[in-house]
Amino acid sequence: YQRIFQGQSADMDCGMIDVIWPGAFAPHLEDLSSAFPDAADVFYETVVENNTIDGKLVAIPWFGDFGILFYRTDLQEKYGFDGPPATWQELQEQAMTIMEGEQGEGNAEFQGFVFQGNAYEGLTTNALEWLASNGAGTIVEEGEVTLNNDTAIEVLNLAQSWVGTISPEGVTTYQEEDARNVFQGGNAAFMRNWPYAYSAGKAEDSPIADTLEVAPLPAAEGQDAVGTVGGWQLAVNTYSENKEAAIEFVRYMSSPEMQKWRAIHYSFVPNIPSVAEDSDVLEAMPFLATAGEAVRVTRPSRETGELYNEFSTIFFQGTNAILNGTDAADEVPNMAEDIEDLIA
Repeated sequence: YQRIFQGQSADMDCGMIDVIWPGAFAPHLEDLSSAFPDAADVFYETVVENNTIDGKLVAIPWFGDFGILFYRTDLQEKYGFDGPPATWQELQEQAMTIMEGEQGEGNAEFQGFVFQGNAYEGLTTNALEWLASNGAGTIVEEGEVTLNNDTAIEVLNLAQSWVGTISPEGVTTYQEEDARNVFQGGNAAFMRNWPYAYSAGKAEDSPIADTLEVAPLPAAEGQDAVGTVGGWQLAVNTYSENKEAAIEFVRYMSSPEMQKWRAIHYSFVPNIPSVAEDSDVLEAMPFLATAGEAVRVTRPSRETGELYNEFSTIFFQGTNAILNGTDAADEVPNMAEDIEDLIA
């Protein structure tokens, strides 16, 4: 894509772009505002906002992702819990109880909670959920770095306390598949991951297929459950010689009918609320009825634009250092200062 845009090439008419790319690619993407005047009323509002750069709607939501909590109904019943944890404190308590019980019965490998703790983009999405669900902000808001606050420091130190207790020491190296392999192998009580892990966990050869369920991620008392937005958008190359046809192709691919079909047959999460609530879609993807209630938060790719990768690297490297033992009170001010210097 970068080579195409740098060369102002018409070789590509339209393409799918990651949810964190609109800010970086906006100068090279067609403004779709007039072609999709009702976008904010049709698609999830936060995704439309994410795709709107300097007043230009540069991409149309196609299919989505959002962080969710995976758990097992058999373990909930076995240890006397009425349902999955609604708060992070409840998560700690349930995870510890189940982990100690399973380890006591001979499964020394059993863990309480697995997530994506490696120093990479996945940790940015996890940590953003920790911050937003505890009222600590979303790192960069309206051009201002809001990371350096007492709640953020407290939350990140809380996450550090999971490592070596309810989470394995090695979680600081985990990515999506590392966490899924532990959880789907029957060796964890809870997992944070993307919806793709649902269909994998429900496969015929999955040892937890009959007991796997999904819920919104926990949140602090009085705060909304959140899930970081992932997924892909459809955009039109502003250098294309077939813009009108490209726009109609995007309209067709992102339509409610197509998003419903892709959801039912391929488990792609719809980016249209009415489709996500459709009875046929819910039959194919029942977790959308519960986990789909979470507020979807976006990474600050609009605010950082072409500097997003540099921003995220600062954030996930600092967060990984905290998970590995650095006091958040020492690390967070440095992270915030580095981000401020980057986007100044």
